[in-house]
Amino acid sequence: MAMFDKLHENLKASRKKIVFTEGTDARILSAASRLLAEDLMDVILCGNAEDVKKAAADGNFSIDKAEILDPLTYPEMDAMVTTMSELRKGKMTEEECRTALQKSNYFGTMLVKMGKADALLGGATYSTADTVRPALQIVKTKKGSNLVSSSFILFREVNGEEEKIAMGDCAINLDYKDTVDKDGNVKLTGAQKLAEVAVETARTAAYFGIDPKVAVLSFSTYGSGKGGTVQLSHDAVEEAKKIDPTLTIDGEFQFDAAVSKEVAAVKCPDSQVAGQANVFIFPLIEAGNIGYKIAQRLGGFAAYGPILQGLNAPINDLSRGCDADEVYKMAIITAGMA
Repeated sequence: MAMFDKLHENLKASRKKIVFTEGTDARILSAASRLLAEDLMDVILCGNAEDVKKAAADGNFSIDKAEILDPLTYPEMDAMVTTMSELRKGKMTEEECRTALQKSNYFGTMLVKMGKADALLGGATYSTADTVRPALQIVKTKKGSNLVSSSFILFREVNGEEEKIAMGDCAINLDYKDTVDKDGNVKLTGAQKLAEVAVETARTAAYFGIDPKVAVLSFSTYGSGKGGTVQLSHDAVEEAKKIDPTLTIDGEFQFDAAVSKEVAAVKCPDSQVAGQANVFIFPLIEAGNIGYKIAQRLGGFAAYGPILQGLNAPINDLSRGCDADEVYKMAIITAGMA
């Protein structure tokens, strides 16, 4: 698969180290064993060493080359607590930081922050919130980003030809409301937030070899409907153009206008995106989550993600229903983006 060929090349050119927060999980151990056997990256497994080794032996997984780090016995914990206390000054006490760092989601995130690992993959047993929260508190958003979002890269082969599309946000942001200060002044509009998701998803798509043509979706095309998310999606297009004037983006579109040339010819014949969109931005998480799963289950697409966007380091979240192959591929994506 060409998408993974590029990532393999990146990893071979610049060796990376990934930390898995759930070191005793059989799916994690299977993927780690495979990554180590192929010599694609270095691996840190979080957990009690005896427990991790026993789980590996029970599953017949070879992890001899992995580094196992236990937050309860980590020799540099005091330095880690000091660093986290500085990062969380006024929000968490030193004792609260020490308690948090005994959990592998916080511990693994601090390993990335302190340069002990390049990337993190978690969520096999942790919730999305438990993966994202430490990332926001410790790694934080990159300069120019106001929020963390996510995207999925979807891939299938049709008549021997690769087809790749991107969808966002399908996992993180529930909706897009204005952010106001204590005096009621709008600091960041919902449209600006959705625009940021669109720009970041387009950048993720480009990384995976997609020439982004971004459609911001709703139940309306160019004002054919009113209410709901119509104005939000329309305004997000204009805000995205301000963030990145070079981005090919349009909307608001109904999905058929975004993908069907025949429908586009009737509804929006002058659009550079309609009828040929390959990056789809949803105005609500319900639509995004349902949309990517329809593409996956009925459209025959393999879905890779959620890929988190807007952070200072590659930290990604697994579905708790993932299998070992999904962990393996998400590890390659995560480390390959470091």
